[in-house]
Amino acid sequence: MAKKRIHTMKTLLNPLLPILLLLLLPDGIFSKDCPKDCSCVPTESILCFQRHSSTFPQGVPTSTQSLYLFSNGIENIKAEDFDGLVKLEMLDLSQNKLTHLPERVFEPLTSLKNLDLSSNQINHISEKCFHGATKLERLYLYSNSIKTIHPAAFNGLDHLLELKLQGNMLTSLPTLLMPQLLLLDLRFNALPSLGPTDLQTPNLETLRLGGMGLTSLNKDLILGLKNLHELDISGNQLDSFPSALKETPGLYNLNLAGNPIGPPKVEDLQNLRELSELDISSLSLQGLPEEFTQLFPNLKKLTVAENPFNCLCNLAWFPRWLKTQGIALERTKETRCHFPPINAGKELETLEHKDFGCPTTTTITTSTAKTTTTTLTVPVTTFPSSTKTIHVLKVSNNPGNKGDSPPIPAPAPTSSGSMDQDEEQHICPDNTCLNGGTCHLDQHGHVECSCPYGTTGMFCEIQNQFPPSPPEAESSRATFIKDTPDLSSHQATPTSILIDLHRYIEMRPYIRGIRLTYSNLSGSDRRPNQLNLPASFPEYRLRGLNPNSTYAVCVSPLGDHSGIESICIEAHTEPLIMETTNARTENPKLTTILVPATAIMLLLILIAIAVGVVCYFRRKRAKGNLDLDCEPSQLELDGVKTGLDNGVLPHKQPQLMIPEPAVQNGSLEYEVLLLQDHCISNNNMSLHKPYHF
Repeated sequence: MAKKRIHTMKTLLNPLLPILLLLLLPDGIFSKDCPKDCSCVPTESILCFQRHSSTFPQGVPTSTQSLYLFSNGIENIKAEDFDGLVKLEMLDLSQNKLTHLPERVFEPLTSLKNLDLSSNQINHISEKCFHGATKLERLYLYSNSIKTIHPAAFNGLDHLLELKLQGNMLTSLPTLLMPQLLLLDLRFNALPSLGPTDLQTPNLETLRLGGMGLTSLNKDLILGLKNLHELDISGNQLDSFPSALKETPGLYNLNLAGNPIGPPKVEDLQNLRELSELDISSLSLQGLPEEFTQLFPNLKKLTVAENPFNCLCNLAWFPRWLKTQGIALERTKETRCHFPPINAGKELETLEHKDFGCPTTTTITTSTAKTTTTTLTVPVTTFPSSTKTIHVLKVSNNPGNKGDSPPIPAPAPTSSGSMDQDEEQHICPDNTCLNGGTCHLDQHGHVECSCPYGTTGMFCEIQNQFPPSPPEAESSRATFIKDTPDLSSHQATPTSILIDLHRYIEMRPYIRGIRLTYSNLSGSDRRPNQLNLPASFPEYRLRGLNPNSTYAVCVSPLGDHSGIESICIEAHTEPLIMETTNARTENPKLTTILVPATAIMLLLILIAIAVGVVCYFRRKRAKGNLDLDCEPSQLELDGVKTGLDNGVLPHKQPQLMIPEPAVQNGSLEYEVLLLQDHCISNNNMSLHKPYHF
């Protein structure tokens, strides 16, 4: 099969070798029959690269074997253009302006093997446009506007080896019955599903299905391709690792980039040991398992670009592995660290082991046995066994329980009789813990350092200039106390986390400020957010966080760029719980009812006040008008006087009642109400004697 592939590449490259020579020769230097604006060489190859015409060139010699007409501006072709060209094997019509292919247009080309029609404007492939081209081996139709292909368009092309249809507008694909096909490129077409009946190509070696909108990969389709060596399923909508890939051990090249499948598991890739090229870009990878070094012994090219890598100690093996195995990392400019802040933006391949914040010693994992003690020392109990086992003793909260070891008196500080010197040397290499620190194993078998007063850090490498006063030791009973972490989190809610900085500030009294950096490790946006806090803040609450998420929180002294005193933890927000109690569900409704009810009540009160004011002024105005109506006018008084002069008026009205005299200003005055009957009604005006002027 390898020889067959090499032969395929040679067949494709051999016709292209004369092009460089053609570009250096003047037009028509070797042949008098060379078409206008074309170059010809004795190898029967014609290159028309300076020709700009909408028609096919005339006068092409019948002995021509290779004809290159790319970028000529040709708008249409017909079968007559190829009459007599029975020896033509290579025809390049790419980058022209062809919109359709007439029926049987290539029928005169009985020896044609390579046909390039890419980068035109073809929108349909008819039934018989390739009729007669039975020896065709390579057909390139990519970068057109093809929407439909007749189901019988490729019938008779039994020798076809390569078919490229990428970059078109296909929504359906005819059944491809091509027993010799080795390469099929369908990328960037709207073909969301493909089954084994669509591709009846048993010898297919390369299948490219990127950017097609696939939501799943048909297992029967992949398992039916026994010779498949290269598979591209990038840029689709696959939400899980395709199970079919676990049963295709013959893959050499696999591209999974740009799918929402997340980081692949080790068991998903363990059967792909023959891979030489792997692309897992844009899969939201934060790291890579160190088992990669054992999974792909034949890997030569690796692409992991556009992933939010956390460049911590668990990834320190990666650059060294690339160099040791001679693996080429592709797209290095797009393969950068996102976290921690000291490494953010750096190219992953360029980092050294020290840049990942790893200790210089080798971590040794050993088995442990649980015992208890109340002393400050960490004695090692030896059990009869064929192998040496290191046992770490835990502190007991109830020393009096049965089965607990009896209390052992604390030895002198200079004595180490209870500790096996050979075991200790085996656990920790020389100078593991600095500044007088004591090396021991934690409950997981990892190396740890117990730092003396005034020093901090993973290996006691930091000496505090102004350490706080040491706490007074209790003389009554010695108790093993676990060191309080310099950074911790408390009181987490769905949207906030309280960061405790007491210990961090206490151990670093000389710092002027704190740089706090946090990023969401559970979301799609993992960019770090940075805050600058004064050293007087022993606590700080991060707000506006996402519920049920994990956040990486790092603190370092303000202005320190070395990263030596940077400390990181992971903190978690609580999940968002919906309130279900009756009281809590009724409160929003009660608030919703009270607000409009109060507004309506105020509006009614204002309306009532306005109505009352209007009524008051109307009544007052009406009363004023009544008083004015009761007062006699000057003409009425004159009429009364004239009537009196002419005689006594007839007694047709009640006799006027004279009120009691009223004293005003010390004199007697009598008030007589004239025309009193007018106050009853204005219609009694006729009762009076007519006025005389």
